[in-house]
Amino acid sequence: MSNTFKIPTQKNPEPRKQAGSGGGGMFSALDKLLNLDSLFEKGVPLELMPKVLYATAFVIVYIANGHYAERNARKIEKLKSEVEDLRADYITMKSEYMFQSKQSEVAKKAESMGIYESSEPATKIVISQ
Repeated sequence: MSNTFKIPTQKNPEPRKQAGSGGGGMFSALDKLLNLDSLFEKGVPLELMPKVLYATAFVIVYIANGHYAERNARKIEKLKSEVEDLRADYITMKSEYMFQSKQSEVAKKAESMGIYESSEPATKIVISQ
């Protein structure tokens, strides 16, 4: 036996269609509508390059600006929650300070150090010359 290959019996076999290229898609309709093939018949038109580059730069700046705005919005929300937490801590500490600075609380703490509140009213000392 010798090595051989199979010769097709048909002279003009029908080319296979690619999957998903039914011809009725959105992009094929857009291609037919814009007719860009006639624009690129002689190559890339260099007179359009400045406009294309300008539009590309504009789109990049627009997207970057959107990302920058989103990042700032997230920072603002984070700082708002941090300010709320700090405000709650401030109010708690202020109320504790106000409670501890009452005369009765000061007298209780002073008793532990051996200092007692006077039970006699203050007297006025008058010096006569």
